[in-house]
Amino acid sequence: MENKIEEARARKRSGEHNCAQAVACTYSDLAGLDEETLLAATHAFGAGMATMEGTCGALTGAAVVVGLATGDRARSRVLIKDIMENFRKRNGSTVCRELKGIGTGCPLRQCEDCVADAAEFLEEALRRR
Repeated sequence: MENKIEEARARKRSGEHNCAQAVACTYSDLAGLDEETLLAATHAFGAGMATMEGTCGALTGAAVVVGLATGDRARSRVLIKDIMENFRKRNGSTVCRELKGIGTGCPLRQCEDCVADAAEFLEEALRRR
């Protein structure tokens, strides 16, 4: 699924999708929803819930896909916890503000790369579902 990871990255790069939308819309087939619905459902999840204080939008987009793809509350929680732990290990944080380096001037990861990481870890998690 390497192509899907690059597709998610390209969606973010285009400027037409926030981080959550880039991930969620790329995996609309696994989520079982059309892209338009996922696009609308994830409008407010970009920029760390639109404040940069919250969880990275790419991770919230992955969480939406996990929930829809599994249809199981308990399994979804296990999978998104794994995704978030892997993301934190690679990037040092799951918080948008910290990832962007707001306040420190030292970004941990660019948004495009966060989207690719979330997509990669999403794919790994869904293989185990």
